Amino acid sequence: MKTAFLTGGSGFVGANMARMLLAEGWEVRALVRSSSDRRNLEGLALEIVEGDLNDPDLAAKIGPRDAVFHAAAHYSFFRSDGEAVMRSNVEGTRNVLAAARAAGVGRTVYTSSVAAIGVKHGGIADETYQSAPEDLIGTYKRSKYYAEREALAAAAAGQEVVIVNPTTPIGPWDRKPTPTGDILVRFMTGNMPAIVRTGLNIVGVEDVVRGHLLAYERGRSGERYILGNENLTLGALLQRVSDQTGRRAPRLTVPQWLPLGAAWFDERILARMGRIPKLSIDSVRMSQESMFYDASKAKDQLGFAPQPIDDAIRAAVDWFARNGYFGRERTTAWQ
Repeated sequence: MKTAFLTGGSGFVGANMARMLLAEGWEVRALVRSSSDRRNLEGLALEIVEGDLNDPDLAAKIGPRDAVFHAAAHYSFFRSDGEAVMRSNVEGTRNVLAAARAAGVGRTVYTSSVAAIGVKHGGIADETYQSAPEDLIGTYKRSKYYAEREALAAAAAGQEVVIVNPTTPIGPWDRKPTPTGDILVRFMTGNMPAIVRTGLNIVGVEDVVRGHLLAYERGRSGERYILGNENLTLGALLQRVSDQTGRRAPRLTVPQWLPLGAAWFDERILARMGRIPKLSIDSVRMSQESMFYDASKAKDQLGFAPQPIDDAIRAAVDWFARNGYFGRERTTAWQ
């Protein structure tokens, strides 16, 4: 039986990773902060270890393992969270890699993001493309870039480290939810009368976690692999959701200055008045770009074979419905 140490298991990708590892017969030990919501791990036959990415005794908590799957990250685009984002994502990754090395772990798979690669304006980016770090929008994207530098440095020093770069996953166990999951929830509850012009690469979360296992089995140390599927405008994505659920997709497109102004007021004014901001300036700036990516390398080298995106849409909407995200409002289109 293979053994894995998993960070971020209570989160979206991590919860799906835990389930796939267990289904594949792995023994799983998951690092969970004492303050984390653990509902995503309830009922799973795994060992939970309380701790933090920056714990000095992390190597002892990892113990002898075949693999570390480092999926934890502090995900926030609010500028007030910048210091915490860097501490968790960069310093935390450095500590996880050092702890895995000290514990004698065979191979570490680091969950980066296409956020670290950046956006190829007017084109589709692959693993060979890299935006300058100063051109990456927001602290979160820059933190993932610098965390990748830590992973690459560890691999260059001889440690077995493979990097995977998921695009925009959708699917079950998106409890928070993620920004893309929130789009689906708002669409299904009638709270999205208009959209902005943006584009995303959408991939099912089950495919993302399968890509992690393929990276462990077949990936080359020191290389990164984009785990993505379809490049879609936001309008096209919501039309696909409409086709699945019968809900009408929004037709109105708002100019970019409108949400940007709302985000500026939310983050700069309301936050100073003690209110929790709901819209960040950097997330709106990101939405002004089409974030399109090519996953051919993962398909060719890892055997990555993502399923039709409609399956992931159905799984995501079904999970949100079953877990009460739509309130009393229900549709039977996907049941």
